[in-house]
Formats: sequence, C-alpha cells, structure tokens
Amino acid sequence: MVFQLWKYFDSFRNESKITTWMYKVAMNTAITFLKKDKRRPDSVSMADTVSQIMEPGNDDVYEERLRLLYAHLKHLNHLDKTLIFLLLEAKSYKEIAEITGLQASNVGTRISRIKQKLKSNMIKS
Repeated sequence: MVFQLWKYFDSFRNESKITTWMYKVAMNTAITFLKKDKRRPDSVSMADTVSQIMEPGNDDVYEERLRLLYAHLKHLNHLDKTLIFLLLEAKSYKEIAEITGLQASNVGTRISRIKQKLKSNMIKS
C-alpha cells in the first residue's frame, strides 16, 4: 500500500484532503487486487480488530451488540461494507463520495438503506 501511495503521489492534485486521496488509492488498490487475482475471502475475522480497539471491561451487553453488528456486516456486499466502515471512521458523506466515486446524495441514500437493512436483520435475530 505504501508503495502505491508513493507511486501515485504525483497524481495528487490538492483538490481534496490528503487522507481522502489516500483512501481512494487504498480502495482502488484493493479493488484491483480482487479483480486481478479473482480471490474473495470467505470471511474477514473482526475479532482481533475488535479486541485491539476495545479496552478490557465487563460490558457484556456492548460486546454482544458489537458481535451481532459485525455478524450482520459480513453479509453486506463490498461497496456497502466500504460505505459503513468509512461512516464508522467518522467520514462525511462528501469525503465518502470522493473516496468511492459516488455522488454525495447517493452515498446518503445508500447509507440510509444499509442502516434500515441492518436494523431489520438485527431485529429478526
């Protein structure tokens, strides 16, 4: 990834934040990798990531809700996962649009639909 950033640094036109450009390079690198190798991971284990983020505690309800959320996120398509994870990183709709190449209004609509879908699926569980 660092190599890709270095390789394409000349393409940065200072029209957006450097972090937005970095996300776009990272996303395009990942998409190219998936298309080129035609490999799709069966699942991505979020347990290690979650355990690194969360401080040790006794909040069993929080941990159960987080586990349930990640279980439902696994079933989203790649674009929907990308949108939700960028939203969870506190990116604005405008930044998400720049990273993904979608229109900001389209990002808002998609995120709203994804939230409804997740809520509906989590209520059924």
